[in-house]
Amino acid sequence: MEAGITSKAAPDLPTLVASLNDGVAFAVITDEALRSADLRSLASWIEHQPSWSDLPFIILTARGGGPERNPVAARLLGVLGNVSFVERPFHATTFISVARSAMRGRRRQYEARLRMEALDEGERRLQTALEAGRLGAWELDLATNELTTSSTCKRIFGRDPEDRFTYDELLAATHPDDLERVQTAVRTAIATGSEYAIEYRTVWKDYSIHWVEIRAQLYRDRTGSVIKLVGVSADITERLRAKEHQRQLNEVLEERVAERTRELKEAHAQMMAEMSQRELAEEQLRQAQKMEAIGQLTGGVAHDFNNLLMAVLGNLELLRKHVGDDIRAIRLIDGALQGAKRGASLTQRLLAFARRQDLRIGPVDLGGLVMGMKDLLARSVGSAVSIEVAVPDQLPPVSADANQVELALLNLAVNARDAMPDGGTIRIEIKETEQISGTDVLAAGRYVVLCVADEGHGMDEETLQKAIEPFFSTKELGKGTGLGLSMIHGLALQLKGALKLSSTPGKGTTAELWIPISTSSAPEQEQSQMIPNDELNPVTPKRILLVDDDALIAMSSADMLSDLGHHVVEAHSGKEALACLADHGGFDIMITDYSMPGMNGAELAKAARQIVPGLPIVIASGYAELPPGLDLDVARLGKPYTQDQLSLEIHKLTAAVEKA
Repeated sequence: MEAGITSKAAPDLPTLVASLNDGVAFAVITDEALRSADLRSLASWIEHQPSWSDLPFIILTARGGGPERNPVAARLLGVLGNVSFVERPFHATTFISVARSAMRGRRRQYEARLRMEALDEGERRLQTALEAGRLGAWELDLATNELTTSSTCKRIFGRDPEDRFTYDELLAATHPDDLERVQTAVRTAIATGSEYAIEYRTVWKDYSIHWVEIRAQLYRDRTGSVIKLVGVSADITERLRAKEHQRQLNEVLEERVAERTRELKEAHAQMMAEMSQRELAEEQLRQAQKMEAIGQLTGGVAHDFNNLLMAVLGNLELLRKHVGDDIRAIRLIDGALQGAKRGASLTQRLLAFARRQDLRIGPVDLGGLVMGMKDLLARSVGSAVSIEVAVPDQLPPVSADANQVELALLNLAVNARDAMPDGGTIRIEIKETEQISGTDVLAAGRYVVLCVADEGHGMDEETLQKAIEPFFSTKELGKGTGLGLSMIHGLALQLKGALKLSSTPGKGTTAELWIPISTSSAPEQEQSQMIPNDELNPVTPKRILLVDDDALIAMSSADMLSDLGHHVVEAHSGKEALACLADHGGFDIMITDYSMPGMNGAELAKAARQIVPGLPIVIASGYAELPPGLDLDVARLGKPYTQDQLSLEIHKLTAAVEKA
């Protein structure tokens, strides 16, 4: 106590061992307590300490009992390791000095632990960043030419994670026209110490050509000698294709603009009082083309994300079923599943902005919908924010998608909460109104208006004009996607309504969602999602032809089907699938991706029915809806789908075949 160190007494050695943990600074033991004791439990604890830990022990020995003159003390030194001996009798200052020395040593161990944890955390963050950026890590030993690659790096070069991939194999996979350039760049980097940066073509095992970007730097040992190249690789095939596509699109746009400009100049020569109108028309055309291009790009991005999430969710779902009772693994998998599902929700917002989500429009009781969401809204905004709801007794039904309107209302409420960090009141009001004359935004007619108003910091006019742009957000980094209002704007346009925003800095913001009144007489009743009784029975194993040009997604879906007990044959193109049907046959169901090069899923379905009439077919798509005009009697499955959704579709098809 005099040294300012909290202590705890143990009556015997077993109690001491039971009390030891990482929070113990040091232990003080008399040699009498250890002389005839069984030290195996203590030695085992010492042996299994974390790598950073070396617990100090202070042994109080009899006079002349140091390790130099006492064999027992020497044995204790060998067992305990980090030992300080204090001979009795001793002065208090001597013991305090030894205790403080042990405490300083233990603190240094704790500091080492913090540094090790920081290094581990840095390594995990680096690995996460590499995976998020789809970057493959690699190292090349310059003395042995031994190449070490990550799984992502192997995939970039068309290899499986378990494949061997040497430096000679990397060079052999390099496009012949680029090989000399690659080798020259490596030699230059080694000779000059400059960064190794290059883009070149690589040939996969299936002879397909892909573009890779390589960046690396020389790594030197402590003496300054160059020992290896350390770098990252990235597949830039799609980026270059998109760049080329964008270049072509820009050329088309430039040609259109140039053509329109020529027309305006000719018209200008005929009649000057029209110049301003034609300039306005030119600007409107440019903006329309720009927004159409953004919409197409956004929809394509959402499609690709849905495909990626398909593989992530499928594998996580299967892994979740095979981890047993490992609580930590279950927690980690559930966390990953939640993150992936949030990603799926994000793609729905992207599709909403691109106007490509599948809306199920029908009569909706907007007042009942809002009242039914009161508890959910209250939980979502937290206790610091109160919600006031004003709903008239009688409102006509609106023509809308109930699920999408619920999502829009939840987004508006969360935005209102974020605008009031110190708390406040959100007022939700519904009113019926009539648009007497049509405008550029709204057609003439009757509407029900859903208003969400807050008392927050508000927006100035410049910010208000940008509020519905995709990815624009006034929140700090990481606090929002910038897609909420753009999604609601896209939804309003699809419903032939409008989103109107008004705001005053320092006083708050009001968002109005105008939805046209339904021409139907009553709200559509929700259809039961229950599975018919005859479909609840287990489905006998089926022979299923699975078609997807993405091998990763095909593998994930095949694993889910196999886990359900079905026999799966994979095909990675429409041509390969037709060959399987013609050569093998006997398939009960075909499940195919829609977007595939050469032959899409709809074309494959038509061709497959010519070989096997009446074959049950499921078309899966990363888009929220298939293109209009597809007159096909097939089931549809949106990506990403779960194993349960996949099982349900098989149940439905099986039941339909049995009834037929």
